[in-house]
Amino acid sequence: MALSAQQIPRWFNSIKLRSFINATQLTKQFPRPGKTLLNSFSARPELSSDDCFLQWGYKTYRTSSLWNSSQSPNSSRQESNSAQSTLLPVVNEQSEKTQKLPSFDSELSLEDLDDLPPLSSLQQVSEEEAIQIAAHPLLPPASYTLRDYVDHSETLQKLVLLGVDLSKIEKHPDTANLLLRLDFEKDIKQILLFLKDLGLHDNQLGTFLTKNYAIFSEDLENLKIRVAYLQSKNFSKADIVQMVRNAPFLLSFSVERLDNRLGFFQKELELSVKKTKDLVVRLPRLLTGSLEPVKENMKVYRLELGFKHNEIQHMITRIPKLLTANKRKLTSNFDYVHNVMNIPHHLIVKFPQVFNTRLFKVKERHLFLAYLGRAQYDPAKPNYISLDKLVSIPDEVFCEEIAKASVQDFEKFLKTL
Repeated sequence: MALSAQQIPRWFNSIKLRSFINATQLTKQFPRPGKTLLNSFSARPELSSDDCFLQWGYKTYRTSSLWNSSQSPNSSRQESNSAQSTLLPVVNEQSEKTQKLPSFDSELSLEDLDDLPPLSSLQQVSEEEAIQIAAHPLLPPASYTLRDYVDHSETLQKLVLLGVDLSKIEKHPDTANLLLRLDFEKDIKQILLFLKDLGLHDNQLGTFLTKNYAIFSEDLENLKIRVAYLQSKNFSKADIVQMVRNAPFLLSFSVERLDNRLGFFQKELELSVKKTKDLVVRLPRLLTGSLEPVKENMKVYRLELGFKHNEIQHMITRIPKLLTANKRKLTSNFDYVHNVMNIPHHLIVKFPQVFNTRLFKVKERHLFLAYLGRAQYDPAKPNYISLDKLVSIPDEVFCEEIAKASVQDFEKFLKTL
């Protein structure tokens, strides 16, 4: 394993320290020969480093022992000097070998490195040592984007592969910090398996998790309990999947809140259980969004626009979005259709999509029909034109079937407005 730049100086220090300890133990074990040989070459200690000093003393001792065992006790001083002269090349040769830098494969635990005192950061490092240093990019201590952490986090990498848009999640710092602390295998994988068992496809997980990023902080058992509650209310698996896909935050609401929401719509709108269930399946945001727009629109339909309660029921069951539509849009569309086009309430109730249409489109087509003398919206008279056809069909069909004119004529007329 390659050592980091901070571990290199400490590693060299440990080598020197270990060499000195081994040398001390060796001289204690062989006091006489070792002492003699060390003294005889004390005039040239600068030929080797500390590690070289250990290996040179040990090899000299072995050579000296072999020499003494092969000679008689009465050998002459000249033979002894000759023996020493034969040892000198061995010392030089060993010194040259040991002066080379030791291999980084030497056994040294990280615990030993932690116990060593730190050396100066200005210590020179050779080119060979620098090549073996593994320099990895440091993790930024703080950042405004998750992009800086993707290369270091397996969790973020796998979420990106699933299609999660991290640029939207990083706008919520608490959630972004949570993702950096989570482990994909332990914390996220079980949530993904739960969603797949629920019925979400692989290509839908990215969009779901981008919108409901808070699901990673939910307990898996609570999620299962909420699904079981919906099943107890006779919602089919297909209904639950459709609701979760269109309203990703649905599973983040407690059972008590879901139950209160269903009870509110059933009581406020005086709908049956089946109609209430169909209403929230088609527009599951009714269970997760604010109730204030719903309450406000109910007052607008009843007090400002003058619709009866049963008429309101019919319109919202046909188009559930009318419960959360913009108040200004509702009043402006009704004012033009009812007061300018002279269409009564009961006809508007039959075609409530007029509230969900852009007002300028209704104006353009009505004025063109009035210009042609074909603006007739009374079903009891000939050439009757329903609101449904007026607002729902494309321009080509409107011109050909309703206005009995060409698209070019319609475009020329629009330029005069």
